[in-house]
Amino acid sequence: MLHHLPLARPQPDGIRFIDWLMGRTTAGKTPLVEYLVDDVLMRPIVTDLLDRPWVIPGPDRATQAAYLDNFTQFWYRMGYDFVRFERSMGFITPTLAIADTAAGSDKHRAWADEHSGLISSWEDFERYPWPRLEDVDFFPYEYLDSHLPEGMGLMVCHAAGVYEHISQIMSYEGLCLALHDAPDLIQAMSQRIGELMTGFYRHLLDLKHVIAIFPGDDMGFRTGTLISPADLRRYVLPWHKRFAALTHDRGLPYFLHSCGNLAGIMEDLICDVGIDGKHSYEDAILPVERFQARYGGRTVERSGGQCARRIAVLGGLDVDRLAAGTPETVRQHTRYLIDTCGARGRYAVGSGNSVPSYVPLENYLAMVDEAHNQ
Repeated sequence: MLHHLPLARPQPDGIRFIDWLMGRTTAGKTPLVEYLVDDVLMRPIVTDLLDRPWVIPGPDRATQAAYLDNFTQFWYRMGYDFVRFERSMGFITPTLAIADTAAGSDKHRAWADEHSGLISSWEDFERYPWPRLEDVDFFPYEYLDSHLPEGMGLMVCHAAGVYEHISQIMSYEGLCLALHDAPDLIQAMSQRIGELMTGFYRHLLDLKHVIAIFPGDDMGFRTGTLISPADLRRYVLPWHKRFAALTHDRGLPYFLHSCGNLAGIMEDLICDVGIDGKHSYEDAILPVERFQARYGGRTVERSGGQCARRIAVLGGLDVDRLAAGTPETVRQHTRYLIDTCGARGRYAVGSGNSVPSYVPLENYLAMVDEAHNQ
């Protein structure tokens, strides 16, 4: 049984959160940030601590609204300055699934089929059921935008990015073959997906309380990018540059979650794409404090000259530490990140990737609680 909330009386300030990450203020505490928190952890907080009935959203507006109310209250009562929300417009991808073995979970864990995709030829491209922007239901975003507690902001995106959609629709194996055999097909995939997502983001940027666009597009693995940096520059990064430009035109920052070793494209992301903050870190690749020292606090060196842009650093408490540690070791490392990265500024503390179902709830609460004890 849970006994207390980490923060009894939240005072969210989405504007101050963005000002901190953009370096416009250095006053106050290092804020909390998170990309995703699994419903398996969210549910006991909502039911036991907030004393609210858990609702599984259905096709009707009533259950969707009830779920979104719980979702908002979770972010609010945990002491975040924002709600982060994502949905897809409905790209169909082949997936594999097994039952989630995390304690208390009744869900299935799914991942992309890496060997068999839905598009491997021009005939497949024409047959694929491409979503239409006019069919997208933006109700969840619009409901959240109009039901935020005072002071809270909204960080939104389309679920998954251009690279992820191409690799999931074609399969990773199919993508690698097509990069050699049918680059024109890859270009057409990139164009179709990127144009659809551009329209999606234009709609999101019209929401009143959006404080940042914060998408995810996992382009790396342990030792490098999943396809060559040159191919990412050709097919993927130009779309992130467009999304960032749309966001900047509204005076808002563009943050990026991307897993893996992105050393081969980090200069491109900072200097050409124009990201304002980076999320997702793994100690085995590059601990967040070393990433911040390299990219977050000084002029970024690049071949042919310098790029005088600095970026915010979001999260960084390695998920392995969060999942396999004890509440005390989690507290200790949260404090270490606040004292090192937080002291440098333009940093928000949170997990290195997300809070999945297998993270012990007491460990997640220890991280959040320690962040508030500044």
